[in-house]
Amino acid sequence: MAMQDERLANAVAIIEEAATLALTFFHARSGIETKTKGVQDFVSEADTSVERLVRERLDAVFPGETVLGEEMGGHADDAYWIIDPIDGTANFLRGSPLWGISLGFVRNGRPELGVVAIPVLKEVYAAADGTGLLLNGRAINRDIFFEDVQVMSLGDSASADAEEVAALNVGLRHAGWVVESIRSTSIGLAFAARGIFDGHLQKLTTMWDIAGGAVLAREAGLDVRIGSRTGSGIPWIAAGTPKLMTAAGELWPETQ
Repeated sequence: MAMQDERLANAVAIIEEAATLALTFFHARSGIETKTKGVQDFVSEADTSVERLVRERLDAVFPGETVLGEEMGGHADDAYWIIDPIDGTANFLRGSPLWGISLGFVRNGRPELGVVAIPVLKEVYAAADGTGLLLNGRAINRDIFFEDVQVMSLGDSASADAEEVAALNVGLRHAGWVVESIRSTSIGLAFAARGIFDGHLQKLTTMWDIAGGAVLAREAGLDVRIGSRTGSGIPWIAAGTPKLMTAAGELWPETQ
């Protein structure tokens, strides 16, 4: 087994275990502890417990490698693992199935390996450079049905400029797109990779939100562009089909 394949297999096994733990919390969520990090931004006992498990397993399998997590911090160096233990915590707490677990490996600022689990749907997406897209351990193609139905995912967050996001939303709708906003970046990117969406756009994000899903989208054949906002360095991502990326570029020139 090639080194990259072995690393991916180990990462998948870790996230599969994490998904089982997260589901336990999900089914008992009425009794778990939560805290507020900001406006409509929550962290739960599930977030911290899942991240702790992933960190422990990474340390056992990849000793000495750098790890950065949304809840427990860390630092980014030339090569590091990055964890979003529950992406879509608000969805998780309200009982929506649209929450995920994301694990990525980033080298020199570029995500090169990613795993995204959607535990309620029993789906684990995985990819690394050159592997293509895997779903539950099997290679899949990005099959598109009803291609004339133009559906894309628009990322949003409480910290984003509401008017800026709304302007992009309206522009895309006027250009003929159905615009979904599911408030889980990793699932938006996974669904884009699968072919459920034509892509995912997000003007303000974080590396833990996008590292896993960006690799899935790229290996599925989508155009993936990651940049940073002028003045702040906050990441953005645009991933999509040529048609969507053209439409996005007319409304959001930084993606070109």
